Amino acid sequence: MTEGSRQAVRQGMRALRALSEDRRGVTIIEFAVAGPVLIILLMGIFDLGHMAYVRAVLQGGVQQVARNGTLEIAQTEAGDAYVRKLVEGVAPGAEVEIARSSYFDFTDIARAEAWNDKNNNDRCDDGESYTDENKNGHWDADVGKSGNGGANDVVVYTVKVTYTPVFPVPGLTDLSTKRTLTATAVRKNQPYALQQAMGSTAGICK
Repeated sequence: MTEGSRQAVRQGMRALRALSEDRRGVTIIEFAVAGPVLIILLMGIFDLGHMAYVRAVLQGGVQQVARNGTLEIAQTEAGDAYVRKLVEGVAPGAEVEIARSSYFDFTDIARAEAWNDKNNNDRCDDGESYTDENKNGHWDADVGKSGNGGANDVVVYTVKVTYTPVFPVPGLTDLSTKRTLTATAVRKNQPYALQQAMGSTAGICK
């Protein structure tokens, strides 16, 4: 190897050593690697925090309206509007579905009307007889009546909210992703009058 070749090798080694010791630009490279992970993590934390806040506001509003609904002077439409306003304040553009079902007693919640299930298929059909307990003219798998009921009735108040996350997580959620939260409260109306008895009229299922 000639002297010129040796000198070129030494210069190359010095250049590589200097390059390996050069720390300029390291920070930007590290941020380019860790930044996206940090941003996704922060967005996830914001998203979970917002969801918890929406759930808390929803449950608080549902409990308050359900409690007020037990009074004889209850204004259910105003209560529903109050819940919608609360939800829209924390989840803009949310879809709010509200349902009330009233029952004679707590044991009647989600109970089917009494019927003679001859074919053992858990449905009233094929000429089987039933008792129209909620007085609506047909058999129901849930004996509850729609609405706030009357004195001493048990009311199940349910609100379902569907909204788009305010802090979508990159790569996991987008603007078309929907989230659904549900809150339910069960209350017994005050005894401001005599409770109406359940129906006893017999019927036949087709």
